[in-house]
Amino acid sequence: MALGPSIQEQISRARADLRMGVPVVLEMGQTALLVPAETLTHERLSHLRQIAEEMLLVLSAKRAATLKFAAYDGDLARVFVPQEADTAWIKAMADPSSDLKTPLKGPFQCKRDGPPIVERFALNLVKSAHLLPTALITYTGQSEAASFSGLTRLPVETAYPHLSEAAILSDIISARLPISAAPKGHLHVFRPDNGAEEHYAMEIGKPERSEPVLVRLHSACFTGDVLGSLKCDCGAQLRGALDQMGQTGQGVLLYLNQEGRGIGMANKMRAYSLQDEGFDTVEANHRLGFEDDERDFRIGASILKEMGIHDIRLMTNNPAKILMMEKNGVKVHERVPLVLGENPVNAHYLATKARKSGHLL
Repeated sequence: MALGPSIQEQISRARADLRMGVPVVLEMGQTALLVPAETLTHERLSHLRQIAEEMLLVLSAKRAATLKFAAYDGDLARVFVPQEADTAWIKAMADPSSDLKTPLKGPFQCKRDGPPIVERFALNLVKSAHLLPTALITYTGQSEAASFSGLTRLPVETAYPHLSEAAILSDIISARLPISAAPKGHLHVFRPDNGAEEHYAMEIGKPERSEPVLVRLHSACFTGDVLGSLKCDCGAQLRGALDQMGQTGQGVLLYLNQEGRGIGMANKMRAYSLQDEGFDTVEANHRLGFEDDERDFRIGASILKEMGIHDIRLMTNNPAKILMMEKNGVKVHERVPLVLGENPVNAHYLATKARKSGHLL
């Protein structure tokens, strides 16, 4: 019996290491050490310089555009780290909080030769750990590589296909949960096999699987759902969806732990800070180095199919959710609008979602 971790479990272990600032060894011909810019320390940078044959900072194309230099590799840019660069410079390259104060960080010397397979894997791995999408890559010689005992090692070619594969979710437990909107409800807890966050399904009544089920895919929003934030419409949509399901006597609300459209709570607050500087919600995500929306809607489709639900009436204003459900084997018979929660504070935010993200508001 093999007791060691599978490649997917090694990837999950690597995410945890990166969040703590512990380097991860990437192997593909050469050996490289990966550390996210966000969690890099002075001590580790000093040690890395001592063994470095080549040191690169890898940024997403969106972040490179903000810093006004070309992403020669299309979706990313590889920048040689100057010898005099310290952790403050590296973190400033990743974090846009000081962009307006210190807009000139160059000149930059970019690497253009060789396929950026290792660098692309590293950037996606850092992003999947909900860290700022900027990675420090240190290539080392074979003599140094032998001394990296205790560090998580990932063979890039083997691990790459597993990095973006859909997790298998299991309904590990459900229990009766009366709520104010519906006294007859059951809460299901779904656990993914890749060690990521658990997701929830609130089942109202006993929806008949032979008919299209009223469904809401709701992404977690601590600020809106719990604190009643006026910056978004999430809390109003959550309560409105549950109220409507309670009135009809049946439905399923999926509560997916993909805070901040999939970028995590810390990055969501960074985006809010940028919005305070005058950037809209899409511009803020781009300045951080993210796409408009980083959520994985395959999770919702997987949970529905696990619950035996294949035909739905989807409560949404977002056409992308309909497309992703259809693409992943869930038939959307009807879109049920859910236009709620507009106020003077979030009016510009909602207008941006409609104009730039195609929401039907």
